Amino acid sequence: MAFLESSIGVEDLVLLEPLEEESLLKNLQLRYENKEIYTYIGNVLVSVNPYQELSIYGPEFIAKYQDYTFYELKPHIYALANVAYQSLRDQDRDQCILITGESGAGKTEASKLVMSYVAAVCGKGEQVNSVKEQLLQSNPVLEAFGNAKTIRNNNSSRFGKYMDIEFDFKGSPLGGDITNYLLEKSRVVKQLEGERNFHIFYQLLAGADAQLLKALKLERDSSGYTYLNREAPRVDGMDDASNFKALQSAMIVIGFSEEEFRQVLEVTAMVLKLGNVELADEFQANGVPASGIRDGRGVQEIGELVGLNSVELERALCSRTMETAKEKVVTALSVIQAQYARDALAKNIYSRLFNWIVTRINESIKVDTGEKKKVMGVLDIYGFEILEDNSFEQFVINYCNEKLQQVFIELTLKEEQEEYKREGIPWTKVDYFDNGIICDLIEHNQRGILAMLDEECLRPGVVSDSTFLAKLNQLFSKHEHYESKVTQNAQRQYDHSMGLRCFRICHYAGKVTYNVNSFIDKNNDLLFRDLSQAMWKARHPLLRSLFPEGDPKQASLKRPPTAGAQFKSSVAILMKNLYSKNPNYIRCIKPNEHQRRAQFSSELVAVQARYLGLLENVRVRRAGYAYRQAYGAFLEREGVEKVLGDLSMSSEERAFGKTKIFIRSPKALFYLEEQRRLRLQQLATLIQKMYRGWRCRIHYQLMRKSQILISSWFRGNMQRKRYEKMKASALLIQAFVRGWKAQKFLLRLKDNLPSTSILDKTWPAAPYKYFSTANHELQKLFYRWKCKKFRDRLSPKQVETLREKLCASELNPKLQQLKGGEEGPVLVAETVMKVNRGNGKVKAYIPSPPRGLIQSLGQTSSRILLLTKGHVIITDTKNSQPKTVIALDSVARVSVTSFKDGLFSLHLSELSSVGSKGDFLLVSEHVVELLTKMYRAVLDATQRQLPVTVTEEFSVRFKESSVAVKVIQGPGGGGKRKLSCKKKGSRCLEVTVHSTSSVCGERAVPRAGSPILLDHLPWAQSCSTGTMRSTLLFAVILALSLAWSFGAVCEESQEQVVPGGGHSKKDASLHQLPPSLLRRLTDSRLVSLNGLLGVLSRAGTGDMHDFFVGLMGKRNVQPDTPIDVNQENVPSFGTFKYPPSAE
Repeated sequence: MAFLESSIGVEDLVLLEPLEEESLLKNLQLRYENKEIYTYIGNVLVSVNPYQELSIYGPEFIAKYQDYTFYELKPHIYALANVAYQSLRDQDRDQCILITGESGAGKTEASKLVMSYVAAVCGKGEQVNSVKEQLLQSNPVLEAFGNAKTIRNNNSSRFGKYMDIEFDFKGSPLGGDITNYLLEKSRVVKQLEGERNFHIFYQLLAGADAQLLKALKLERDSSGYTYLNREAPRVDGMDDASNFKALQSAMIVIGFSEEEFRQVLEVTAMVLKLGNVELADEFQANGVPASGIRDGRGVQEIGELVGLNSVELERALCSRTMETAKEKVVTALSVIQAQYARDALAKNIYSRLFNWIVTRINESIKVDTGEKKKVMGVLDIYGFEILEDNSFEQFVINYCNEKLQQVFIELTLKEEQEEYKREGIPWTKVDYFDNGIICDLIEHNQRGILAMLDEECLRPGVVSDSTFLAKLNQLFSKHEHYESKVTQNAQRQYDHSMGLRCFRICHYAGKVTYNVNSFIDKNNDLLFRDLSQAMWKARHPLLRSLFPEGDPKQASLKRPPTAGAQFKSSVAILMKNLYSKNPNYIRCIKPNEHQRRAQFSSELVAVQARYLGLLENVRVRRAGYAYRQAYGAFLEREGVEKVLGDLSMSSEERAFGKTKIFIRSPKALFYLEEQRRLRLQQLATLIQKMYRGWRCRIHYQLMRKSQILISSWFRGNMQRKRYEKMKASALLIQAFVRGWKAQKFLLRLKDNLPSTSILDKTWPAAPYKYFSTANHELQKLFYRWKCKKFRDRLSPKQVETLREKLCASELNPKLQQLKGGEEGPVLVAETVMKVNRGNGKVKAYIPSPPRGLIQSLGQTSSRILLLTKGHVIITDTKNSQPKTVIALDSVARVSVTSFKDGLFSLHLSELSSVGSKGDFLLVSEHVVELLTKMYRAVLDATQRQLPVTVTEEFSVRFKESSVAVKVIQGPGGGGKRKLSCKKKGSRCLEVTVHSTSSVCGERAVPRAGSPILLDHLPWAQSCSTGTMRSTLLFAVILALSLAWSFGAVCEESQEQVVPGGGHSKKDASLHQLPPSLLRRLTDSRLVSLNGLLGVLSRAGTGDMHDFFVGLMGKRNVQPDTPIDVNQENVPSFGTFKYPPSAE
């Protein structure tokens, strides 16, 4: 027993001295506080739940315990699993591992550890690994559908599970079979405060994606479902979303198809939605209470989900059909009865779904071969429960634990006594408490509580829970393990904790009081035939298969067996199975009620130790011989006798069996262990001495052989290290020198930065080659900084000016050939001359024409060209009515001459309505700015570039014919230029550019910025006031205003307007900026069209000046509103109003 050395406390309670409950508890507490959670009682393992992850599991520990016998290492669950597996493999004995304990004691985790150990140590191979993986993956599936959070345990098994793992003759797993017992289906519809429903509901809502939830007609918020407890939607340390993904992968590994998985989720969702079906009071025509669905939407969604007729489902929920051999009677259900029917349906659907899942897992892991098999069973069943309100579920659970305790007592004592008999050891039979009397009280066929419950359920007449309790009181009034209020009163005992509707049973684990409410209903477990038939009619394959009794062809009037009878039969089969196998016990203990680590409640552990019978088990074990071991593990028989004889051990303290030696007293065993320890120390010293001498000799020889080689390699290594050190030093010095040079350059650059002008691109060269890249980046950063600072200083008007200049420079390189082209911005409103399409006459002229020039052309009518974001509009100045509206997508191209004549042609698309009348031949004084704006507008509106051709000969279409236009230079030079058009034949138009002198001198067209007075014009002085509003005078005023405004705008491309209306020189080098910088600085501006049309015919000279200045962005700060245009027809431009006042 090497395990006794350096142990914490006593690792086997059989060796405990003194043998008392207090010392047993202290020993368990001492080991628990040192994270030693396992303790032996002979071959029984006691496990205390640590409520934390311990580093005592995994492949390393599995391999360790696989190579040692039971007592050679510390107590561990792997040791017990290894003994069971080796006994099954080597001795061909079927095994069973019984895991018992309270809820929350760690039974489920213990079963997982046993299965993982067996899976790790058994055979290898592709098929074997597949079987092992399926067996292991069955756990998360069964936990999701069968486990729930309770007050005592966050992952409590609410069903009993017994798994038979089948092996071949080599010990390799072939498959398995799972049997489940009594799922707590009442939890589906109701949970206690602080508890949750089964895990699958929360995993589905948290882990399913939005598309799946929509298909299942569910919402992610769990608080919206009646069947889910709103008080505990989440569990600490449990991730429902990740557990749902693990469930999905586990079902795939087991063999579930995607369609089966989807159908399982649909049935689960149906159970959730059933809880939200609300029932309302209704009354029949005769006044009899009835029920109905409050909101039919829930029933309709259930019908759509599982292919069920919502009308039939509603009828099945709210009525019941009573059928006899001769007739059928349909009875309406009250609200309470309908709610009972709804909950019964939900519980039955979920219970049958769980049974179907277990059956489906068995189909995947079943053994197909007919060869002889070895079986290891693992039992993980609900623990003994004592709650504040114990009902039918706790009654049958405690009955099952009572039967397991009976098996434990009988098999333990029987095996102990049979072993003494086999070894030929004298033995006196030991008496023990037999809990068979309690088992008979519950399960007796004629006079048991279950039999009385079934009899009451089947009895005709008025049956209730009270009549059932009265029958128990009458039958067991003198039973020593049965109590009730009636029996206590008869014995003149007064117990205020005993209710009138309660009875109490003295179990092996203590007294438990049961409330008989709902015992009859839960035992009947009836589902109305109408609901079964409605479920069978569903078009959902899985749901339909869960209710075979709904098939009219298989309908039977025979009453199904009760829940108690079914459970009793299942327990009997389980007991028979356990008796046929060699048992291995794991007794699980819960250290505290709060599931906290490192907290040990002696009172709670003492209660568990009592009803688990730990102290009795130790006493039975020690009644014979406390310790036994095979001779092979000690010495041969003769050697054992010799050793014990030399130690002068009394014959009463030892016994020699046929294959084992038995030690009675723990003191004698401790003495033997002490003598063994001392002898081992002596032997170890001798072995160490011999080994050390041999090792030193070998070591000296090796050192002598390798000394020369080591010396040579050492010298070479030292030189290499010295070289590497010198190299690293040189690199470090170089780095410091380069850093110093860079710092010096940057400091010099800081004090001598280049000019901040954006046109100055000078930059000092890098003094060192390695600094070139960094110097180039610094230059780019500095230049970008200068550009940003320059942009920040620009006004919006300057930005717009630069944008238009940039667009003009990029429009077409041929435009730069124009002689004397203006550098000003684009004009939105422009007075133009129009060449008549029929005879080639000029229809309009530039603003402010000299008198002689107008006379030479004859009387003309004014035309104004307006460019908008989508159209080119030619309008009359007299009545402000548009003459022609041309869409920008109808403008095909533009032809312009290189002379300073302002002549250009708009070539229109033939497919447009306007283009069918012919092209337009126009004359403008600001042709470059106009075409620039038009180019940008076409580009923005149609996403295409407007073709612009600079030529002296081009062709235009006038009406239905094509006319060739030829521009020639006439005689004269300097001053203004005049155009004359002469038509030669029907196919040619010759345009001559003449040079003329100003008729009115320099004052005829004043510079921008100077006031415009009509008195300055000689020809205007002869005009009376009455003719100022005439057409001719208005044209003169409009021309003068346009000329003055355009001149001001051209100058303002390099100036900035001050608030007073004047201009100040600023940024004179603006026009010299490169195109790449202009593109960054420019901006776009919107121009109002309706405002222009409303004022052109009513504006005075000064007002026209302010109008165009505002139009170009100098004063206009407010856009036109619909009220200005539609009601007053008077647009506003900043502080100016049109038409002008009477002054």
